[in-house]
Amino acid sequence: MKVTKFETLRCDAGWRMFSFLKVMTDGGIVGWCEYNESFGSPGLSHVIEELASTVIGQDPCRTELINCLLRTKTVQSRGGVVRQAVAAIENALLDIKGKIFNVPVYALFGGAVRERIPVYWSHCGSYRARYPELLGVKRVVTYDDLAELGQEVKKRGFTALKTNVAIHNGKQLESYRPGFGHNKGFPELNWSPQIIDAAYRSVNAFREGAGKDMGIMLDLNFNYKTEGYMKIAEALAPVGLNWLEIDTHDPESLALIRRNAPCSIASGETLCERRDFKRFFELYAMDVAIIDVIWNGYWESLKIAAMAEVYEINVAPHNFYGHMSSVISAHFCAAVPNFRIMETDIDSVPWRDELVDKPPVIENGEFVLPTGPGWGIEVNEKGVKKHPPKN
Repeated sequence: MKVTKFETLRCDAGWRMFSFLKVMTDGGIVGWCEYNESFGSPGLSHVIEELASTVIGQDPCRTELINCLLRTKTVQSRGGVVRQAVAAIENALLDIKGKIFNVPVYALFGGAVRERIPVYWSHCGSYRARYPELLGVKRVVTYDDLAELGQEVKKRGFTALKTNVAIHNGKQLESYRPGFGHNKGFPELNWSPQIIDAAYRSVNAFREGAGKDMGIMLDLNFNYKTEGYMKIAEALAPVGLNWLEIDTHDPESLALIRRNAPCSIASGETLCERRDFKRFFELYAMDVAIIDVIWNGYWESLKIAAMAEVYEINVAPHNFYGHMSSVISAHFCAAVPNFRIMETDIDSVPWRDELVDKPPVIENGEFVLPTGPGWGIEVNEKGVKKHPPKN
């Protein structure tokens, strides 16, 4: 069997775009994956299309050989959108391979360690502050609204949630995101007593609403410098975080934060390949390694997880995309022994379910692992085409 054709598809996902790769073979088997070019990866579809010529005519089951070929072709520009393009191709080929052997992808890599995947509600409250009209929900305006949402999370059976700093602008809550060019804190990324107070009030509202047993994570992204991260970690000690999530490309700074923080530190969602994680692991800079399976590719992500286990570090996928990505991430969670918990967005555009043939099932805060061949889920092309991207 040989790879014959590539096709990229895009659709509107409200404040972003969902993108899919379709790989076809001369045997009639089609492989799918989701990738993301709305998260700092402009031009990713074009890079995938440029790399396709290396894969056309190849045996789709020889995924490691194809990976080596693609790495050789792109070695002078390792990482970034190049790594994400290779990952998308790898993930689609693994879907084909699973279908050829009529087994789930995780069965190709030792089988499932677990069949139900604990998940946490990501961007809890953040999306409702930013996109309530697109979500069709009530806007969170006050910290009391966050407490009320915490009650909803608990009632719906989730045992953990992750939020972001919500700061009151005098009228309503807004997400504080200077690291992404928003708010008055850009580009300095300094902390202030007002920001520390907002961080505490954001998390404490969920603690009051969801109760003492709810696992709560706070994601600070790239929004501060090392000093600010340390100040927030210190201020939040009384609330009892499951982890404080930090994005940084300086492993020494993260190691300093972890040594002094009163809570666990999670990081790594923007790192690509084992080479990027290596120094962070050597410095024991994180308690939880966040691995983006969509950016790195399934097989490379398993290798990163195996390396993390040597350093007694558990892993959790970075997963805030669509249903196809959630299923791919669930296959990863199923296959690795050193697993912590899986991220997933519960709030999304109303038509997200239309984009796949079988929307994933979450029961009592657990993602039910698909058992079909490949990823066990197919992209609904009609649904995708029904919602063309806005631009």
